[in-house]
Amino acid sequence: MKIGIIGSGHIGGTLTRRLRTLDHDVTVANSRGPQTLTDLAQETGATAGTLEQAVQDAELVIVAIPLLAVPELPPELFDGKVVVDADNYYPQRDGDIPELLDRSLSSSRWTAEHLKGARVVKAFNNIQAQHLMDNGRPAGAGDRIGLPVAADDADAKQLVMQLVDSLGFDPVDAGTLDESWRQQPDTPVYGTDRDADGVRQGLAEARP
Repeated sequence: MKIGIIGSGHIGGTLTRRLRTLDHDVTVANSRGPQTLTDLAQETGATAGTLEQAVQDAELVIVAIPLLAVPELPPELFDGKVVVDADNYYPQRDGDIPELLDRSLSSSRWTAEHLKGARVVKAFNNIQAQHLMDNGRPAGAGDRIGLPVAADDADAKQLVMQLVDSLGFDPVDAGTLDESWRQQPDTPVYGTDRDADGVRQGLAEARP
Protein backbone atom coordinates (compact mmCIF):
# COMPACT_ATOMS: atom_id res chain seq x y z
CA MET A 1 0.00 0.00 0.00
CA LYS A 2 1.15 3.54 -0.67
CA ILE A 3 1.18 5.26 2.72
CA GLY A 4 2.01 8.83 3.68
CA ILE A 5 3.15 9.60 7.22
CA ILE A 6 2.99 13.15 8.54
CA GLY A 7 5.30 13.42 11.52
CA SER A 8 8.59 11.68 12.23
CA GLY A 9 8.56 11.64 16.02
CA HIS A 10 7.97 8.67 18.31
CA ILE A 11 4.84 7.30 16.63
CA GLY A 12 5.48 8.58 13.11
CA GLY A 13 9.04 7.29 13.08
CA THR A 14 8.03 3.94 14.55
CA LEU A 15 5.26 3.43 12.01
CA THR A 16 7.67 4.36 9.22
CA ARG A 17 10.00 1.60 10.39
CA ARG A 18 7.29 -1.00 10.98
CA LEU A 19 5.42 -0.37 7.74
CA ARG A 20 8.57 -0.51 5.67
CA THR A 21 9.36 -3.96 7.10
CA LEU A 22 6.00 -5.01 5.62
CA ASP A 23 7.07 -3.60 2.22
CA HIS A 24 4.60 -0.74 2.13
CA ASP A 25 5.59 2.21 -0.05
CA VAL A 26 6.05 4.90 2.60
CA THR A 27 6.67 8.61 2.14
CA VAL A 28 7.33 10.49 5.37
CA ALA A 29 7.17 14.24 5.90
CA ASN A 30 7.62 16.62 8.80
CA SER A 31 7.47 20.34 9.49
CA ARG A 32 11.22 20.82 9.08
CA GLY A 33 11.55 19.56 5.51
CA PRO A 34 12.74 16.38 3.79
CA GLN A 35 16.40 17.26 4.29
CA THR A 36 15.94 16.50 8.00
CA LEU A 37 14.64 12.99 7.25
CA THR A 38 17.69 11.66 5.42
CA ASP A 39 18.76 9.32 8.22
CA LEU A 40 15.27 7.84 8.65
CA ALA A 41 14.92 7.39 4.89
CA GLN A 42 18.31 5.68 4.60
CA GLU A 43 17.57 3.44 7.58
CA THR A 44 14.16 2.30 6.38
CA GLY A 45 14.03 2.75 2.63
CA ALA A 46 11.15 5.19 3.00
CA THR A 47 11.00 8.29 0.84
CA ALA A 48 11.58 11.64 2.53
CA GLY A 49 9.16 14.14 1.07
CA THR A 50 7.17 17.29 1.51
CA LEU A 51 3.69 17.29 2.99
CA GLU A 52 2.22 17.40 -0.51
CA GLN A 53 4.39 14.52 -1.72
CA ALA A 54 3.43 12.38 1.27
CA VAL A 55 -0.29 12.90 0.81
CA GLN A 56 -1.07 13.40 -2.86
CA ASP A 57 -0.85 9.79 -4.13
CA ALA A 58 -1.27 7.98 -0.82
CA GLU A 59 -3.97 5.37 -0.31
CA LEU A 60 -3.76 6.04 3.43
CA VAL A 61 -2.24 8.91 5.41
CA ILE A 62 -1.14 8.74 9.04
CA VAL A 63 -1.08 12.03 10.96
CA ALA A 64 1.20 11.85 13.99
CA ILE A 65 1.97 15.46 14.89
CA PRO A 66 1.21 17.67 17.88
CA LEU A 67 -2.51 18.37 17.84
CA LEU A 68 -1.94 22.13 17.85
CA ALA A 69 -0.39 21.78 14.36
CA VAL A 70 -3.45 20.13 12.80
CA PRO A 71 -5.12 23.45 11.81
CA GLU A 72 -2.00 24.27 9.77
CA LEU A 73 -2.66 21.30 7.46
CA PRO A 74 -4.38 22.30 4.19
CA PRO A 75 -7.77 20.52 4.27
CA GLU A 76 -8.10 20.30 0.50
CA LEU A 77 -4.99 18.11 0.32
CA PHE A 78 -6.72 15.44 2.43
CA ASP A 79 -10.09 15.48 0.68
CA GLY A 80 -11.30 11.90 0.17
CA LYS A 81 -8.22 10.40 1.84
CA VAL A 82 -8.29 7.79 4.58
CA VAL A 83 -6.53 9.68 7.38
CA VAL A 84 -5.37 7.87 10.52
CA ASP A 85 -5.38 10.25 13.46
CA ALA A 86 -2.70 9.03 15.86
CA ASP A 87 -2.71 12.27 17.85
CA ASN A 88 -3.63 13.03 21.44
CA TYR A 89 -4.58 16.28 23.10
CA TYR A 90 -2.18 17.33 25.83
CA PRO A 91 -3.20 20.77 27.16
CA GLN A 92 0.26 21.48 28.55
CA ARG A 93 1.68 21.13 25.02
CA ASP A 94 -1.24 22.07 22.78
CA GLY A 95 -2.69 24.93 24.81
CA ASP A 96 -6.29 25.64 25.70
CA ILE A 97 -8.74 24.29 23.13
CA PRO A 98 -12.12 24.91 24.80
CA GLU A 99 -14.11 22.14 23.09
CA LEU A 100 -11.44 19.61 24.03
CA LEU A 101 -10.98 20.88 27.56
CA ASP A 102 -14.71 20.59 28.24
CA ARG A 103 -14.85 17.34 26.23
CA SER A 104 -17.72 18.53 24.08
CA LEU A 105 -15.73 17.09 21.16
CA SER A 106 -13.40 14.13 20.95
CA SER A 107 -9.97 15.11 19.66
CA SER A 108 -10.57 13.08 16.49
CA ARG A 109 -13.88 14.83 15.82
CA TRP A 110 -12.02 18.12 16.25
CA THR A 111 -9.40 16.93 13.75
CA ALA A 112 -12.08 15.75 11.32
CA GLU A 113 -13.72 19.17 11.46
CA HIS A 114 -10.42 20.75 10.41
CA LEU A 115 -9.82 18.17 7.67
CA LYS A 116 -13.28 18.30 6.14
CA GLY A 117 -13.66 15.71 3.41
CA ALA A 118 -11.09 13.35 4.94
CA ARG A 119 -12.16 9.89 6.07
CA VAL A 120 -10.70 10.11 9.57
CA VAL A 121 -9.91 7.00 11.63
CA LYS A 122 -8.61 7.10 15.22
CA ALA A 123 -5.84 4.55 15.84
CA PHE A 124 -2.33 4.10 17.26
CA ASN A 125 -2.85 6.87 19.83
CA ASN A 126 -3.04 4.73 22.96
CA ILE A 127 0.12 2.62 22.67
CA GLN A 128 3.67 3.59 23.58
CA ALA A 129 5.96 3.91 20.58
CA GLN A 130 8.44 1.31 21.84
CA HIS A 131 5.65 -1.19 22.38
CA LEU A 132 4.35 -0.49 18.88
CA MET A 133 7.85 -1.22 17.64
CA ASP A 134 8.57 -4.36 19.64
CA ASN A 135 5.35 -6.02 20.80
CA GLY A 136 3.56 -7.10 17.64
CA ARG A 137 2.61 -10.78 17.77
CA PRO A 138 1.19 -13.35 15.32
CA ALA A 139 -2.57 -13.74 15.15
CA GLY A 140 -3.82 -16.00 17.92
CA ALA A 141 -0.87 -15.39 20.26
CA GLY A 142 -1.95 -15.30 23.89
CA ASP A 143 -0.08 -12.09 24.60
CA ARG A 144 -1.29 -10.18 21.54
CA ILE A 145 -2.17 -6.57 22.39
CA GLY A 146 -5.48 -5.11 21.24
CA LEU A 147 -5.66 -1.64 19.70
CA PRO A 148 -8.91 0.35 19.45
CA VAL A 149 -9.94 1.74 16.06
CA ALA A 150 -12.74 4.32 15.77
CA ALA A 151 -14.26 5.89 12.66
CA ASP A 152 -17.51 6.96 11.05
CA ASP A 153 -16.58 5.52 7.64
CA ALA A 154 -16.94 1.72 7.77
CA ASP A 155 -14.67 1.03 4.80
CA ALA A 156 -11.93 3.30 6.12
CA LYS A 157 -12.20 1.65 9.53
CA GLN A 158 -11.90 -1.81 7.99
CA LEU A 159 -8.80 -0.79 6.03
CA VAL A 160 -7.10 0.48 9.18
CA MET A 161 -8.15 -2.57 11.19
CA GLN A 162 -6.47 -4.76 8.58
CA LEU A 163 -3.34 -2.64 8.87
CA VAL A 164 -3.36 -2.96 12.67
CA ASP A 165 -3.65 -6.74 12.33
CA SER A 166 -0.77 -6.89 9.85
CA LEU A 167 1.42 -5.05 12.37
CA GLY A 168 0.78 -7.77 14.95
CA PHE A 169 -2.04 -6.32 17.06
CA ASP A 170 -5.70 -7.25 17.46
CA PRO A 171 -7.90 -4.46 16.08
CA VAL A 172 -10.90 -3.65 18.26
CA ASP A 173 -13.85 -1.73 16.84
CA ALA A 174 -14.17 1.29 19.14
CA GLY A 175 -17.21 2.84 17.49
CA THR A 176 -17.50 6.25 15.89
CA LEU A 177 -15.29 9.33 16.08
CA ASP A 178 -17.65 10.76 18.68
CA GLU A 179 -16.98 7.68 20.80
CA SER A 180 -13.21 7.84 20.34
CA TRP A 181 -12.82 9.81 23.59
CA ARG A 182 -12.91 6.35 25.18
CA GLN A 183 -9.34 5.75 23.93
CA GLN A 184 -7.94 9.20 24.74
CA PRO A 185 -5.53 9.98 27.60
CA ASP A 186 -6.82 9.31 31.12
CA THR A 187 -9.02 6.40 30.04
CA PRO A 188 -8.59 2.71 30.97
CA VAL A 189 -7.17 1.68 27.57
CA TYR A 190 -4.64 4.50 27.27
CA GLY A 191 -1.11 3.12 27.53
CA THR A 192 -2.17 -0.11 29.22
CA ASP A 193 -1.43 -2.85 26.62
CA ARG A 194 -4.61 -4.86 27.16
CA ASP A 195 -5.64 -7.81 25.03
CA ALA A 196 -8.67 -7.43 22.76
CA ASP A 197 -11.17 -8.43 25.44
CA GLY A 198 -9.47 -6.11 27.89
CA VAL A 199 -9.71 -3.25 25.40
CA ARG A 200 -13.43 -3.86 24.95
CA GLN A 201 -13.87 -3.87 28.71
CA GLY A 202 -11.80 -0.71 29.10
CA LEU A 203 -13.75 1.12 26.41
CA ALA A 204 -17.00 0.20 28.16
CA GLU A 205 -15.65 1.33 31.54
CA ALA A 206 -14.41 4.72 30.32
CA ARG A 207 -16.12 7.74 31.83
CA PRO A 208 -16.17 11.29 30.43
